[in-house]
Amino acid sequence: MPLEEDIDNLIRIIALKNSVEHEGKAQADAVIAKFIGSRPDKRSTIKTLIPEIRSIVQSINNMSLAEQTSMLEKLAPEQLVKKQAVESAPSLPPLEGAIMGQVVTRFPPEPNGYPHIGHAKAAIIDEEYARMYNGKLILRFDDTNPLKEKLEYYDAIREGLDWLGVKPDIVKNTSDDISLIQEYGRKLVELGGAYVCTCSQQTMHDLRAKGLPCECRKDQSEALSRLEKLFNGSYKQNEAIIRFKGDMADQNTAMRDPTLFRIIEGDHPKLGSKIRVWPTYDFAAPIEDSLDGVTHAMRTKEYELRNALYFAILDRLGLRKPMMIEFSRLEFEGIPVSKRKIKPLIENGLIKSWDDPRLPTLSAFRRRGFVPEAIRKFVISLGITLAETKPPFEALEAYNRKVIDPVSMRLFFVKDPVELHVEGARAMEVVLKNHPTDAALGSRKIQVSDRFYISSDDTNLNVGDEIRLIELYNVKITKIERKDGKVLSVSAMPSGSEIQQSMPKIQWVAKEDIFDLQVLTPKQLYIGEEYNTNSLEVVKGVTESFMSGLKHGTVVQFVRFGFCRIDSDGTAIFTHR
Repeated sequence: MPLEEDIDNLIRIIALKNSVEHEGKAQADAVIAKFIGSRPDKRSTIKTLIPEIRSIVQSINNMSLAEQTSMLEKLAPEQLVKKQAVESAPSLPPLEGAIMGQVVTRFPPEPNGYPHIGHAKAAIIDEEYARMYNGKLILRFDDTNPLKEKLEYYDAIREGLDWLGVKPDIVKNTSDDISLIQEYGRKLVELGGAYVCTCSQQTMHDLRAKGLPCECRKDQSEALSRLEKLFNGSYKQNEAIIRFKGDMADQNTAMRDPTLFRIIEGDHPKLGSKIRVWPTYDFAAPIEDSLDGVTHAMRTKEYELRNALYFAILDRLGLRKPMMIEFSRLEFEGIPVSKRKIKPLIENGLIKSWDDPRLPTLSAFRRRGFVPEAIRKFVISLGITLAETKPPFEALEAYNRKVIDPVSMRLFFVKDPVELHVEGARAMEVVLKNHPTDAALGSRKIQVSDRFYISSDDTNLNVGDEIRLIELYNVKITKIERKDGKVLSVSAMPSGSEIQQSMPKIQWVAKEDIFDLQVLTPKQLYIGEEYNTNSLEVVKGVTESFMSGLKHGTVVQFVRFGFCRIDSDGTAIFTHR
């Protein structure tokens, strides 16, 4: 049954775009995945569509790259424009109110976990603007919750920034200024801008919902008495807090007497147990920004409702106000950056560590084979828009591919191998280039005879078909041994060396030159709100023995499979196609 015209066109556009981006050879699995993402309504019928998709991919792969590009230009010229846009170096827009040599930005992560791609966006934007105006970047650890913070996380954040190439001019902790911040808290209460509240959490929750004040905020003399008791240890945890005296009827609920200080019983990773009264981020951030000389405070849009509180605190204390710049949070579909979703996976053993390649942490991106240069260019390309759209992961891949493609060796990897016997083929030594255009990457010698391994994906063959063993010769299929529908082995005979465009071209590994390899392939971590139990696929196969001599951390491109980073002996991690 023929495909609907719109479905057929969509598949062709996806396949053509994939092919143009991968040296003229589209990957059927990638096209299928992209199609499902574009048309989730067809997920239930995808099994019936897969043969048609594979057929279209095969027909496109039989075309030359020039023909593919021409067809894509006719069907969807905007797809070529998007690809070309990646080629130009992105830049950030001018910073409002910036004075050359006087700009001070800050990156204030809380050390309660490992840095992720969202942190990368904030840190890179902060640094780029500081450098653009010959200013300064402050790295300030927002460490005011001893129950969540660990020395391990301070170190992880520094390592992540070092890897990104983000170099702060000043490094400090909010806890360094805790006494000063407490003094400003006392002053705000003394000025009548805040009060000590002893109401229960439930009581305040109900009153804030109704827009009604509590009894605690009415008597200023009582507020000062309670203030001393708060700081001298008379109150226990959860018995008293300092609240901002806002407007309980304000439509912006962030202004309905929010918490500014609370008692936390616990050892702080830097200060131990000597501090009990800790500021919230809502209070510490504006105080620190003002005192540190920050001219442009940048943060994600999720704090939008709290901006009024930020400036109200500074107004009441008579402190200098920075300019606030907002931008959208960065995360990808199915790869949440929320620690609420990541920490339980680690704590419950579903994921072993913070550098698991399925995670959005910087250590995970590094382990997977992404490079800092690509992440920086990608982040800058997003700019400081407030749009809450999640960018496609393929956009980051495109930047990374452009960086690693020129320096990555090309090797052969055969997944789920099937033996190919080329009858009468003579033993010989083959010299293969490690890169098609860069001779500096060298070459390798392979001993071949009449026995090879090819991927089971390439065994959809019939007797009489001719295929090209890449960089070797052509063979004609003479026999296919099957059992229960699965191909067990293939026999063929040499059929010349002339390269024909219509001939399928497949990678191979000589039987005498194999190295067993498993490739960890990250998939979508979450589907909706549910953890995807199939989020890590292990692809097993064989590659060339040359692979065994490469250092851990080397990124290679397996022909017709994708880029991978060598993780350990016998294991690689799939980066992207």
